[in-house]
Amino acid sequence: MSSFSSAFRLRRIAISALLLASCALGGCSSIDRLSQIGEQPKLAAIDNPTTQPGYKPVQMPMPKPEVASYNPNSLWRNGSRAFFKDQRAHQIGDLLTVTVNITDKANIANETQRSRTNSENSQVTDFLGAKTITQANKILPGSLLTAGSTAASDGKGSVNRTEALQTNVAAVVTQVLPNGNLVVEGKQEIRVNYEIRELVVAGIVRPEDIQSDNTIDSTKIAQARIAYGGRGQIMDVQQPRYGQQVMDVLLPF
Repeated sequence: MSSFSSAFRLRRIAISALLLASCALGGCSSIDRLSQIGEQPKLAAIDNPTTQPGYKPVQMPMPKPEVASYNPNSLWRNGSRAFFKDQRAHQIGDLLTVTVNITDKANIANETQRSRTNSENSQVTDFLGAKTITQANKILPGSLLTAGSTAASDGKGSVNRTEALQTNVAAVVTQVLPNGNLVVEGKQEIRVNYEIRELVVAGIVRPEDIQSDNTIDSTKIAQARIAYGGRGQIMDVQQPRYGQQVMDVLLPF
C-alpha cells in the first residue's frame, strides 16, 4: 500500500508540475482551457461597461453651454429637438440598434525601380613615376585614378483587400456629452456549437442621426470602434502555438 500511495503522490506532483509549466509557458489561461475540454465555451456575463478595467469616460471639445430661457404661455422650450416627446435614445441607459454595414475594398499596386552606374577612368598608368618604386608597384593598381560603381534597386508592393460585414447589434448609451452627443457601446455574443462569435461596437453618435425606428448606421458613428471575431476550437486551430508566437517575437531574422 505504501508503494501505491507513493506512486499516487508522485503522479499528483508530476501533474502539478506540468500545470505549472503550462502556466509559465502558455499563460495561466491554459489551465482554464484544459478544464473546459469537451465543454462548450461559456458566454460572458452581462455587466456594466463603465465598471470594466481600463474604461475611461470620453472627453471631446465642447461648445459653450447655453442658458435655457422660458417664455410665458409658450409650449416650446429653447433647446428642445421636437415638439412632442422623442422615443429615440437620448439618455444614459437607453438602447438603440446599430446597423453595421461595412464593405471595404482596396486594390493598390506600387513598383519603384532605380538604377545608377558610375565609371571614372583617368588613363593614367604611372602617376609621377610611382610605378618605378618597388613597394608602390606592389600596392598601387595597374591604372591609377580609376573608379567605378554600380547601384540598383527594385521595390514592389501590392495590396488586395476585400472586407464585408453586415449585421445589427443593440447598444446602450453609457454617457451623454455636454453638447448632447451620445456615447454608445454594444456587445453581442453568439455561440454555434463550440465556437463563439463576438461583435463589439462603440463610438459617439448624434441624436439627430438616429432614425425614427431608433436605429443608426455604423457610418454615422464618430470615433467608431468595431470588432468582430470569435473564440473556440476553430480559433485555436487557426492561431499559431504559444511557442511559435514567442519565437516570432524574439528571433531577429
